[in-house]
Amino acid sequence: MPRELPKPPKTVDLHADSFLMDWEDYDAAELLMESIDRLRETLDAAIYWDYNEIRYIHGKGKGTLREAVYAELRAYKNSNAIANFHPAYHNDDIVVVHIGL
Repeated sequence: MPRELPKPPKTVDLHADSFLMDWEDYDAAELLMESIDRLRETLDAAIYWDYNEIRYIHGKGKGTLREAVYAELRAYKNSNAIANFHPAYHNDDIVVVHIGL
């Protein structure tokens, strides 16, 4: 039986409090890694399900999450797993990832 990844939402909030019940028990570095793991899981699933695009909410804050998200997306782009990514028009707290060409 082939393994299927669950379909991710079209917009994913990467703030740990949106997907971890016990987020207060983590330190900042652990929260950042959990958020990047969430990005990887949902982006891999979006690629698997042939999404055209997926959006990630990284917010403003100090920019630590945004920088980590953009670094991860550059790695995906460099490996040709995604076509491109850019800040959402009218809301730079969100990054739009274009999966197909």
